[in-house]
Amino acid sequence: MSIGIWQIAIVVILVVLLFGRGKISSLMGDVAKGIKSFKKGMASDVTDESEPKNISDDNQDSNNSNNTNNKE
Repeated sequence: MSIGIWQIAIVVILVVLLFGRGKISSLMGDVAKGIKSFKKGMASDVTDESEPKNISDDNQDSNNSNNTNNKE
């Protein structure tokens, strides 16, 4: 049992009736903005991190600062 052109047409008509053309077009615009923002964020992350961070170094630094704060 395969999906035919009539089933697709009925689903499209129901979606348009439920949401309206304006709502669908604004939704697709929001999706496009989200994709562009995601791509821009991924591109800037790659260029910002020229050398990989070592998580253990960050933890040692924060532990040392916490120990000095606790002693005061």
